[in-house]
Amino acid sequence: MPQGLPYKLRYAFLLQVTMASIVIVAGTFAAVSSSKYLLSKQALQSEATYYWQQRALDPQRAPPDTEILHGYAVAAGKSPPTDLPLGAIEPSDLPIALRSLSSGLHDLPDLLVLVEKRDGLVLYLTYPQAQLNRMSFALVGIPMLLALLAIGASSWFTYRMTRQMMGPVHWLAGVVRRWDPRDPDIAALEPDKLPPESGSETRELAGALQRMGERMRAFVHRERDFTRDASHELRTPLTVIRVASDMLQDDPDLSQRALRWLNRIQTAGRDMEAVIDAFLLLARENDVEPQREDFDVRTVVDEEIEKSRPLLVGKPVELVVTGDATPRLHALPRVLGLMLGNLLANACTYTERGLIEIGIYNDQLTISDSGIGMSAETLGKAFDPFFRGNPSDPSGRGMGLSIVRQLGERFGWPVTLESESGVGTKATIRFKADHHHGPHPNRHPIDPPTDPG
Repeated sequence: MPQGLPYKLRYAFLLQVTMASIVIVAGTFAAVSSSKYLLSKQALQSEATYYWQQRALDPQRAPPDTEILHGYAVAAGKSPPTDLPLGAIEPSDLPIALRSLSSGLHDLPDLLVLVEKRDGLVLYLTYPQAQLNRMSFALVGIPMLLALLAIGASSWFTYRMTRQMMGPVHWLAGVVRRWDPRDPDIAALEPDKLPPESGSETRELAGALQRMGERMRAFVHRERDFTRDASHELRTPLTVIRVASDMLQDDPDLSQRALRWLNRIQTAGRDMEAVIDAFLLLARENDVEPQREDFDVRTVVDEEIEKSRPLLVGKPVELVVTGDATPRLHALPRVLGLMLGNLLANACTYTERGLIEIGIYNDQLTISDSGIGMSAETLGKAFDPFFRGNPSDPSGRGMGLSIVRQLGERFGWPVTLESESGVGTKATIRFKADHHHGPHPNRHPIDPPTDPG
């Protein structure tokens, strides 16, 4: 789940404090390490220089020996000078850790040692590492701690101020998140209901959201009114056309030419009714649950076959139903009828001879034909709106398969196509059904309709 703005702000400030602290600590550690070496080297060399100067004035000058700094004077070579200082020792009395050291500064685990050789005498000056570390951190650690505290305090103060400024925006997001898209509660964004700390920007945003909510509510109401009224207004003239054409068809004095034109009128009327039904179904909001009922898939198949018969008038095409399953669905039967009707209309239109087979199975419905088929390129565009596989055919609108796909996606019945150019096409509607098996035979041939003339 995506995190909200307060969480992101808190994360950003914590990341900022952490990175700044890491940089300060790392920089302080590097500064301590380098300054400790340079300062201790300078201090030991200054102490050694002072010792040599004092010894030049007083050959019996003893090496420095304090609570922290310890010095050792050892005769160099086999013939030590006769004026050995007080406190000088034999090489064998020198601490083992110092015996192998050459001239220069040496960084031992426990000691920092400076070795210098002059006038037949070797001077060893030692300084404990622990004391150096304490001194270094005493000089640098306190400023580092103060810097970290200052960064933490400033970041916390900035975070609190930013969160306080973003609070009204977070409140607005919560109000909009609780909106019902069909009836947004725009009254919750009235100026007197905004948080007291809301600035001018927040009030402008609330006003814009309120106006958008008003438009959304008006749009939903218009859509509902259109869906309700269009269902009646669009069907009324089509019903008049269908009734009039049915009555004309019973007139024995009509010529064959007039009957053919009448059949075209009836076919166009049925097509228009199917398109209107599909558009009205698709115009509904996704979260509006349509009325459902239990129905037999085979009943819908029989009805759509009857509607498709006029499309096969005069064609040597056999229309058969296969499969002995008796699936029942709890859904809107008109949706399945629209999908099947469009697929059957395509099969009848593009099949000049051969076979159209409707397979009824427990979990799917198939429509196979021996028509012209489609190439791979055409198959890839078959579901695109207004795409026609045969542009020279004026009867095709290019909307049938697009409507079938949208209805299938909307109501959970995915549709797939398989086709080969010159061989035929197979369409499959998949669904979940309660299985009720009956005594239907495996194959039901349906005689192609005869020309009414």
